[in-house]
Amino acid sequence: MKTELFTVSRIFTESLYRIPDYQRGYSWGMDQLNDFWIDIEQLQTDSKHYLGVLTLEEVPENKWTQWEDDFWIIKSKNFRPYYVVDGQQRLTTIILLIVAVLENTKIKYLNFNEIKDVKKKYICDFKPDGMSKSYVFGYEKDNPSYEYLKTHIFLESSDIHHPREETIYTKNLSMAKLFFIEKLNTMTEDEINIVFTKATQQFVFNAYEISSDIDVFVTFETMNNRGKPLTTLELLKNRLIFLSTKFSSANLDKTENKLRRTINDAWKSAYHYLGKNDKRPIADDVFLGTYLMYFYLTKIEKLSDTDDIETDKKIQKFEAAMERYNRFLLNELFAQNRLGKKEENGFPLPEITQEFIYEFSLQLKESIELYYKLSFPSDSDYSNEEKTILEQLGRLTDYSPSPLVFSIYRIEHEETIRIKLIVILEKLYFLQSISPNNYHFFSIRRRYKRDFSTQYISHNINGDELLKIITQSIDNLLKDNSILEYLAEWGKSGRGYYSWKFIRYFLFEYEMFLQSQSKVEREKIDWNDFIHENYENDFFSVEHIYPQKAHDQYWTSRFSKFSQPQKNALRNSLGNLLALSKPKNSSLGNKSFNEKRDANTTGYRFGSYSENEVAFYNEWTEKEILERGIKMLNFLEKRWGIKIGNEEQKTKALGLDFLASQKKH
Repeated sequence: MKTELFTVSRIFTESLYRIPDYQRGYSWGMDQLNDFWIDIEQLQTDSKHYLGVLTLEEVPENKWTQWEDDFWIIKSKNFRPYYVVDGQQRLTTIILLIVAVLENTKIKYLNFNEIKDVKKKYICDFKPDGMSKSYVFGYEKDNPSYEYLKTHIFLESSDIHHPREETIYTKNLSMAKLFFIEKLNTMTEDEINIVFTKATQQFVFNAYEISSDIDVFVTFETMNNRGKPLTTLELLKNRLIFLSTKFSSANLDKTENKLRRTINDAWKSAYHYLGKNDKRPIADDVFLGTYLMYFYLTKIEKLSDTDDIETDKKIQKFEAAMERYNRFLLNELFAQNRLGKKEENGFPLPEITQEFIYEFSLQLKESIELYYKLSFPSDSDYSNEEKTILEQLGRLTDYSPSPLVFSIYRIEHEETIRIKLIVILEKLYFLQSISPNNYHFFSIRRRYKRDFSTQYISHNINGDELLKIITQSIDNLLKDNSILEYLAEWGKSGRGYYSWKFIRYFLFEYEMFLQSQSKVEREKIDWNDFIHENYENDFFSVEHIYPQKAHDQYWTSRFSKFSQPQKNALRNSLGNLLALSKPKNSSLGNKSFNEKRDANTTGYRFGSYSENEVAFYNEWTEKEILERGIKMLNFLEKRWGIKIGNEEQKTKALGLDFLASQKKH
């Protein structure tokens, strides 16, 4: 195949295309699909549209002779089998569009061809005896998208029992097909024929066949730097499969196939769990960074020796490497030039062996399931107590388990010690959020000049020692009552507690406390709705009871005696902030207190437990703001086991000490 422009129709003439196992799956989302559709709509009937380079590698004979379903079409019809090295996203999208066209009930002919002939050209061809069918386009069998494409996209039956495996990539396939189906449903038969003609006759690729002496794995990495970037997890799969081909062994084919299968199984599992929750898919590179830190630190010699200074240097260099873990993974840990070598780069780099890659892949497969359970505790089999604390941690960390939390669940088998550790970590993370600059809290992490996460994961300290270090550090930090000063900083700042990053976390915890006091099990606030403001429509989930735009006479008559800075302090003080059961338009929040309290269906009487609490007040003045604020600080003291002080000190912490001065006068 020479380098020239090919229409899609020509590309699908006597050729088979397979997405190799080192490739990622179908990654296009709505943005790319909308751009693709715009290209179709804007393409004139007498023009061509260039789709870019389609880079192919001819499948070697020793590979395709093992393809039982395709052997007949390659031998008897002289079809040439190709791996798609670059251009698979665009090629897959065109196939998905053709499938949607073929399923449209309005269509009887396409470009004067019968539907069965179009399907035979682009989808699958049947052996005359009916015993075999060969798919013209598809994935290698190790890819979880292989069966999914056949059964859920092409709607073909399968001759094997295969459980439905969904990954972020298979979900993208379904989404794209549905996108095209919905577009075509609004069109006439003639319009659909025009779309089909554009896709097959007017879209053109620059088809390029890779020479056999070019390393296809390196080509894949280089070419996929264009378009939608590959994630580090996707690049790493390619790198590990590439490395699996470089080992010498008496049973090379058998060993390589086992290692390759292990890598594919690990990534299949990874993409299943990464996309398992449609509403909140897991970021694959965030998971990978967490897993890498755990795996690396548990598989090398301890980062400790008799020389504390040298140990500190190693830890610092390792932590710096983790901050750029994607480069560390590809350029250092799994670099080709390190095959069979141990090195030092400020810290140990273990030898790359088949066993090392095998264990890395096997543990990745085990780890993604754990990471999913920690990200979605309600889907786990942990006890209710453990689920509750993990949910709290998740709200604080955007449901991205830290390497330390992840490692606790890999290392500790006793629920008791796990609960103790995650409880103290939740306290630590919460207290970190209170400190405006976190300076003192960062010092906690340098107990004995070392990061306790690194020390724990690398087994230099055990769970009991970790618990003791964090507990003692927090106790030492809080013994001078510095928490009062941190809170007072929020009270004095321009937007007060309203600008505290974790104000929603605190208000939600306060809501949960009020619910427990009510003895009612029904939750009135959904966390996912609560944390997402809709600024486009001017909706919010945290209300200023005494509003920011207080033009109503109710407010002006009660707060006119205060200066503007004092009014701002009252508006943004903790006791004036209210967690709403449903986001409200800001205009509703500017009404008088009586209207906000008693309005039918939207009033505080009908809202969250926090709203219900406020609904018991007859008035809303500085007195009620202070009273409720102190009550909330009392809850904070009890919930996190800290001491803020007496009522006067709490008034200062709320940023309302000017009220005490006015009282004296």
